[in-house]
Amino acid sequence: MDPGNWSQVTEFIILGFPHLQGVQAYLFVLLLLIYLTTVVGNLLIFLVVRLDSRLHTPMYHFLSALSLLELGYTGVTIPKMLSNLLSVEKTISFSGCLLQIYFFHSLGAAECYLLTAMAYDRYLAICRPLHYPTLMTPELCAKIAGFLMLLPETVWISTLPFCGSNQIHQLFCDFEPVLRLACADTSVILVVVDIVHAVEIIIAVMLIFMSYIGIVTVILRIRSADGRRKAFATCVSHLTVFLVFFGSVALMYLRFSATYSLFWDTVIALAFAVLSPFFNPIIYSLRNKEIKEAIKKHWGQAKLFFHKTKDLK
Repeated sequence: MDPGNWSQVTEFIILGFPHLQGVQAYLFVLLLLIYLTTVVGNLLIFLVVRLDSRLHTPMYHFLSALSLLELGYTGVTIPKMLSNLLSVEKTISFSGCLLQIYFFHSLGAAECYLLTAMAYDRYLAICRPLHYPTLMTPELCAKIAGFLMLLPETVWISTLPFCGSNQIHQLFCDFEPVLRLACADTSVILVVVDIVHAVEIIIAVMLIFMSYIGIVTVILRIRSADGRRKAFATCVSHLTVFLVFFGSVALMYLRFSATYSLFWDTVIALAFAVLSPFFNPIIYSLRNKEIKEAIKKHWGQAKLFFHKTKDLK
């Protein structure tokens, strides 16, 4: 295309759910309920861990950091999805799209590393309990939980010309759908993005897998069945979240030359960006006795406070 005929794209149209036009109002209500549940659930876990001194341990510090990440992670995409379901135009500015890509992937990568750190935490607690306090220090926990990476791919995309179609066939701005709209050869960037995603995911999965090999080896050496059950119980929630998160990540980004239909692309993106953060607080609150006890304790204190306030009035 002749550069003189370019009409620079300043905004994108996120098509979202084009195959569900007739039920978008119902979809809005369902997505809103899921989002509110996700926010309340993760916020509740974060506050309970912060308020209850019995939960001030590395494992629960990571759990509160995970809940905080989920709040930011879903806040980057779901509110825009909700507004698009009710809007006719469904637009997002060029800079807004780049920011969405940056924060979505940066927070997603941080969650990937955090889940890896949580596996290492469980490995130290079970396999090297005597060294656990000296190795898993509060300073190390803070550094791991506060990690946010710089994405050079986002800067790279910002330098590309966009002059043709501005319709993004996805629920939110993402690397591949946006790159395919550029009026330039983006094959190199697509390969780089695929390699970066593959390396991040494979390294994280290998480290988590190695941690659990050590954990299972030690657990099998425990003589009492009750001891084995208790040891493994501390890992079940993390292992479930790991499988849900990395399973959806693998379907979303480790496809390489494989292609899905628009419908399945949307379903996979929905599972990755919406359902995985929705299930995390449910998994941890249902499986964790200490979290359930802390929620009951602080809920009882909150009800008592409101009753006293009401009586004073």
